[in-house]
Amino acid sequence: MGYEVYIYRFLDSTEYEYRYTGEYGAKGERRAPRAKPTAEQMKRQNQYNRENRVRRLIKANFRPNDLWVTLKYPAGTGKTPGEVKKDVGAFLSAMRRAYKKRGEAFLFIIRMEVGRNGGIHIHILLNRPDSMPDTDRLVQAKWKHGRVNYESIYETGGYRKLAAYIVKKPTEEIEGQLALFPEGERKAFCSYSSSRNLVRPQPERRSYSRRTVRKLVEQVRTQGRPEPSSGYYIDMESVRCGVNPYTGMSYLHYTECRIKPAGRKKEGG
Repeated sequence: MGYEVYIYRFLDSTEYEYRYTGEYGAKGERRAPRAKPTAEQMKRQNQYNRENRVRRLIKANFRPNDLWVTLKYPAGTGKTPGEVKKDVGAFLSAMRRAYKKRGEAFLFIIRMEVGRNGGIHIHILLNRPDSMPDTDRLVQAKWKHGRVNYESIYETGGYRKLAAYIVKKPTEEIEGQLALFPEGERKAFCSYSSSRNLVRPQPERRSYSRRTVRKLVEQVRTQGRPEPSSGYYIDMESVRCGVNPYTGMSYLHYTECRIKPAGRKKEGG
């Protein structure tokens, strides 16, 4: 056995993950000493995996200039988590109806948060179709409980920072505020949720020989990057090449981006 590459294809970029699939110590693969991962190392790896899943979810469903929205309550508002969930549910239903009237699908990823002083606010990544340039005003009209902040998203870095923010874990300070909530209501403030109509990226899988992957790894070590496909360039921040300390086997991950973005068609229903 040799390596498999997991290929994630997006409109303007392609991601590659080369993974060793054989038995440890197989012929042709020099295994480095293995190390048992610590609890902290496993925590970091799990967080990295969560960030990757959300980042790919964003890339598959959203585009530059879609909106990162924060829904707020007036300072001092004493809403319970249960009341906030009802407010958010009513807002999302109103948005779905408004998009449907215009022949558009409403796409979103949502994360509810608690501030340092216990105030609750809601972050939502949502699509802004070309036919709806007034989406920002629509959001404010449908959120009946306070101010709305807006920010257009951009794709630089493959949405890594945005994905990391969406899946970040509460700090100790925020954990203290969450402890004031009923136990069954805390989970909603520690994770994200999304609309069911999002495309869930699935990779293509191909097999490669150890020799081919060894050549790619050597290329990265000598040139700093693999060779991109025609019409693409390598996102240098995405290049990860080394030896997995838990298995002792080499790996290679990188993303190539289209030099001339293709644009995106109107979202479907």
